[in-house]
Amino acid sequence: MNIISLPAVEHDEPTPADLADIEREWPLLAAELDLLDAEISYNNAGSAVSELDRRRIRRAEYRVLTIARELAHRAPESEDVA
Repeated sequence: MNIISLPAVEHDEPTPADLADIEREWPLLAAELDLLDAEISYNNAGSAVSELDRRRIRRAEYRVLTIARELAHRAPESEDVA
């Protein structure tokens, strides 16, 4: 029994444009997942946190920022800019 009723969606398949956007942003998603993993490991280490744990987070943050900057520079011009 499902306690959350959701209306049926007629066209719930992603369009080719949606898939292209996901593919374009996948490196950023992967980098953010790596950062999340590093942060979880850091938090779980407790008092045993080492300099290597801190360095792993800094490297992951740098990677996220680098990839986000690259995506921003080659973003499609058809998107609305606020």
